[in-house]
Amino acid sequence: MSTEQPETTEEAEPAAPGADAPSEDVKTDAEASEGSEGAEGSEDTSKLTEAEAELAAQRLERERIERRKAERQGPIEAGAKLSGTAAELLAAVRAVESGEKPMATAFREPAPAPRRSAQEPVRRPQPVVAPAATPTAAAPETVEAVRAVLTGGGAPDALAPQVVAALGEGADERLREDPWQLLRVTGVRPEQADGFARALLGAECGPDDERRGRALTVWLLEQAALAGHTALDAPALSAALTQRSVPDPDAAVQSALAEGEALVFQDALDTAPAAREEREEGDEESEERPVRVLIGLERYALAEESLADGLARVMNSVPKEDGSAADWERAATSTTGSAAELIRAVAGHGLVLHTGGEASRTEAAALVAAATHLGLRACAATHTTDGHHRFAALLTGVRDGAATQTGAGPQVATVAGLLAGVEGPGRDADGALDLDLLVVLDAPQLDVETAAVLAESLPDGARLVLSGDPAVLWSAGPGRVFADLLAARACPQVASRTPDPGPIGELVSGVGIGELNQVEAPGKEVVIVPVRDAGDAVHRTVQLVADSVPRAIGIPAEQTQVITPGHGGAVGTRALNTALKERLNPGPGRFGGFDPGDRIAYSPAPGRSVPGHVVKADADGLHLECASIPVVVPKERVEQSVRHGWALTAHQAVGMRWPAAVVVLPGDAAQSLTRSWVYTAFGRAERHLSVVHGVEQALPRAVAEVPQKPRTTRLSALLKAQVPASG
Repeated sequence: MSTEQPETTEEAEPAAPGADAPSEDVKTDAEASEGSEGAEGSEDTSKLTEAEAELAAQRLERERIERRKAERQGPIEAGAKLSGTAAELLAAVRAVESGEKPMATAFREPAPAPRRSAQEPVRRPQPVVAPAATPTAAAPETVEAVRAVLTGGGAPDALAPQVVAALGEGADERLREDPWQLLRVTGVRPEQADGFARALLGAECGPDDERRGRALTVWLLEQAALAGHTALDAPALSAALTQRSVPDPDAAVQSALAEGEALVFQDALDTAPAAREEREEGDEESEERPVRVLIGLERYALAEESLADGLARVMNSVPKEDGSAADWERAATSTTGSAAELIRAVAGHGLVLHTGGEASRTEAAALVAAATHLGLRACAATHTTDGHHRFAALLTGVRDGAATQTGAGPQVATVAGLLAGVEGPGRDADGALDLDLLVVLDAPQLDVETAAVLAESLPDGARLVLSGDPAVLWSAGPGRVFADLLAARACPQVASRTPDPGPIGELVSGVGIGELNQVEAPGKEVVIVPVRDAGDAVHRTVQLVADSVPRAIGIPAEQTQVITPGHGGAVGTRALNTALKERLNPGPGRFGGFDPGDRIAYSPAPGRSVPGHVVKADADGLHLECASIPVVVPKERVEQSVRHGWALTAHQAVGMRWPAAVVVLPGDAAQSLTRSWVYTAFGRAERHLSVVHGVEQALPRAVAEVPQKPRTTRLSALLKAQVPASG
């Protein structure tokens, strides 16, 4: 072991995070709740130094805001001089839209778990780095009519464009007739909608208003979707409505169902083997199977059912015969271990699941190369551009050998680029993807809507392989597609036996099975940096990135990624990015707080983050370079789409890896740690992992005892109803 250690005031310990010493407890935060990365920091019990650090970050932010205001030449933005309730409502909406504040979530475990950020949910797949489009402008007269209604209810008229976007033409009449429709605007809370309704309706407004119950039912289902659920158990929904002072929850749900705002489902529950045998024997009294009643939004219900239908079609279709069984067997025998098992499984089945860590990607690469050599049009799709580059590098050595007689080799794309038609093989005359084999890496990141589009896009006879690490955080959007498919056991599953190498691989593999082991790290691959408080955590993090890791490990700052539990708080991404910018690229932040050279995370769509850096700014907007691709973000979209990117949350970082990672675990995140968050964060490091450790025994406790938060979904039950279990 080298005697030179990352320099800190206290000597850093090369060690395993599982040791008993306080220096080895690590803390992680809200990403445990499936993308709840909008943690806003510590509670009132924070230490003085944490408060000082937060105040310093706020002071810097205020100074930046003042500079930006001074530079603005146009008129004052609508709503800028509001006060009281209207100002609070406008601020809440804008905070959620920009990702500064988390979206309210109703279906998460009780506090102190932080709430999720509004930037995390994934909606529809889009190109990875396409310029952000400006929403279609509503008719001026419609916007003005809505402004009048908002003003009459004491709400800021600056919300008019968002209201029109949510409610469409006739938004003013809809809002006047049902003021609780204001809840359709992202960021508006029920108590704010209640105040708006009281101002408009006067004495006739009350908690038992049918319109209120219906709107809250829909709002709660939307919050549940943001927490990852595709539907809710009826009793859970009724309980949540009761908490919101709805006197008759059942009537509220029935009203939403009658108006088509929600759908109801009855899914059969699994029963004991003896009960199943009894039914099979024809016992008349046992024909009734227990069911669970679920309520869901049409959007996600249809996506989940479409996905189940599409996967059933893939499983029941006869795979395209390119190459004989003997050819497939020769391809399998040319490899060893799990790669051979994977090739054999794909030879005879339309859908195959492949599980494993980072090292298992070599097996997927071997499959793609073998299929291409056999004449199949093969394509691999990844969650991120970084994953695209890493998988393409694995295929580089086999492209020539895998080329067909036409000279075509395997293709690699991102899932978003593949579905948008800007990457990959394109589509055939029928609109289906022009391929015979699709291997989807990072499969746990598929939400139900994206997965449904993928399944629908496959031609008949195509093979589909979903490959990924089941221990990482689930998708930011609703559903848990990969986990549900594994649970359904409706198709072959191949578990990789290829271990992730080195001390980091050993550490992460142990976390995946609930064990926080001590690992030997002779090359300082794993270093634990104990901290006392929030201020110390920020100081140590900046020191590691800017000095210690480059000097002692040889990895420059631009190849080191900081990962922290949430965006807010004294040690969230905002505070850390402020400190890192001051050290690594100081500047006035002339364009929305950014300067040329700033490291950024660009979100082309909610829930997607693409790393890059700022090139320049001009009248067209903020010019970025993301994965060597130029991107121009219009000025009005910068605040919502671009963040500084020296520090990210684990959900932003999933699907990407860096030569070095600094995982920051501040003391205020101890109760929100989960095994999946720790596994995901630690696994982002390739060569070096530093853990800025501010939690005592929370880390080993989370790894051993705290799994991912459960999600209510229907996919597993839908598949079991269509396809018998494969055993």
